[in-house]
Amino acid sequence: MALWGGRFAEDANKDVALFTESVSYDKRLYKYDIKGSKVHSAMLASCGIIPESTAKKIAVELDRIEKRIDSGDFTFTAELEDIHMHIESALIDALGDEGARVHTARSRNDQVNLDVRLYLRDEITSIIDGINDLMRALVDAADRHFGIILPGFTHLQHAQPVLFSHHLLAYVEMFARDAERLTDCRKRMNMLPLGAGALAGTTLPVNREYVCEKLGFDYVSRNSMDTVADRDFMCELLGGLSIFCMHVSRISEDIILWSSQEFGFIELGDAFCTGSSLMPQKKNPDIAEIARGKTGRVYGDLVAMLTLCKGLPLTYNRDLQEDKEPVFDAVDTVRMLLKVFPPMIATMSVNRDNMLASASDPALMATDVAEKLVELGVPFRHAHHRVGAFVKWCREHNCELNAVTLEEMQETIPEATEEFLNLFSPEDSVKRREITGATGPKNVSMQIDFWKKKLS
Repeated sequence: MALWGGRFAEDANKDVALFTESVSYDKRLYKYDIKGSKVHSAMLASCGIIPESTAKKIAVELDRIEKRIDSGDFTFTAELEDIHMHIESALIDALGDEGARVHTARSRNDQVNLDVRLYLRDEITSIIDGINDLMRALVDAADRHFGIILPGFTHLQHAQPVLFSHHLLAYVEMFARDAERLTDCRKRMNMLPLGAGALAGTTLPVNREYVCEKLGFDYVSRNSMDTVADRDFMCELLGGLSIFCMHVSRISEDIILWSSQEFGFIELGDAFCTGSSLMPQKKNPDIAEIARGKTGRVYGDLVAMLTLCKGLPLTYNRDLQEDKEPVFDAVDTVRMLLKVFPPMIATMSVNRDNMLASASDPALMATDVAEKLVELGVPFRHAHHRVGAFVKWCREHNCELNAVTLEEMQETIPEATEEFLNLFSPEDSVKRREITGATGPKNVSMQIDFWKKKLS
C-alpha cells in the first residue's frame, strides 16, 4: 500500500502505477530531497514538534540513504511513485515510527517545489559558469585574430567592412545578457516554498524562517496557494535558456556559413567536425548544426511548460508532475552545448586573405563616400542619392567604384575631390569608425580589454 493509501481499499492498478510514476526521472533530485528533509526535521525538533533525538536519527539515516543511492545500492520501483516517497519509505523501514515523523507539517506539494528550486539554483550557477567559459573563448578568439577584416552582412549581402573581432564580440554581448537573465531568474527562484503544505499551510507551530536561513534562501514565500501552484520560475528559466540557445543557433549559422567553400573564412579543428559515410572528402561542422537543431528542442520544452500551466486552477494539480521532464531536458541540453562549444571555438583557424578579399569590394565603402559628402555640408539624403547614382553609373559602365577617374565620379557627385578616390580601402574604412560601439580598431581593442577584465 502506498504511503498515502489509508483511504483506499486496494492497491493501484499496475498500469496506473507505471502511468503515474515519476521516479524514473525525478530521482536526480535525491540529494536535494535529503538536504531539505534534514533541515525540515531539525526545524521540527527546534520547535518541539518532534523529539531532538528523532531528528538526529533521521539525519543519520538520511545520510545512509544518500550513500546507498550514490553507490547504486538502492531499488527504485514504480509503486512508490517519486523520489520523495522512496526516501521516506526507506527512512520508515529503517526507523519505524520515528522515520514516519519526517513528513510532519509538509506535503509533497511544497516538498517537490523545494527540491526543484534547490536543484535549479545549482544548475543555473553551473550554466552561468559555462556561459562565461563560452564568452572567454570568444574574447580569446577576438584577441588572437585582432585586425582581421571581413565583410559585415545585412540581408545576407555584403554591407560594410568590419573587424572579425567586432563580429565575435557581438556574441559576447548577447551571451552576457543571457547570463544576466539567468542571474535575475535565480534571484526570483530563491524563495523558500516549504511550509506552504498542501495549499493552506499548517496548524503546527513551524519556523519557516529557520529553514529559509539554513537552506540559503533569500526569503519565505508569502502566499501558500501561490507557492504550491507556482511554476513560473521554471517557465522563466526555460525562456532564458531558449534565448541563450537562439544566440547559440545564430553563431552556429555564422560558423556554418564561414566554413563553407563559398565563404572559406574559417576552419574548425578536426576533433569538432565529422565526415560523410559516403563522401571521403567531406568535413562537416556538425557540432554547430546539431546545436542549431537542439535550439528547437529547448523551444519545445518552453512551449510544453507554458501549455502545461496555462489552464490550471489553483492550487496543485497532478498535471504539474509533467513540469520536470522539459526542465531537465533543457538543462541537460544547454549543459552539453556548453561543454562542446568553448573548445570548438578555441580550435577555429581563420583565412585572413579570403576575409579581406571579400571585404575589399569597393561597393562596401559607398556609405563612406556618402558620409564624406556630409562632412562637406551636403544633407545626408542628398548625399545618399548621389552616391546611389554613382553606384548605378559604375554598374552600367561595368567598372568598380575605385576604378573611375575624378571627372567620371563628378558626373554624379559634383562635390567630389581627389580625396574621394581614396575612400575605398577596407582597412581605412574600419579605422574611420572609432566612436563608442563601432568597429574601429581602438574601440574594439578597448572592448577586448574590458571583457578580459570582466571575465577574469
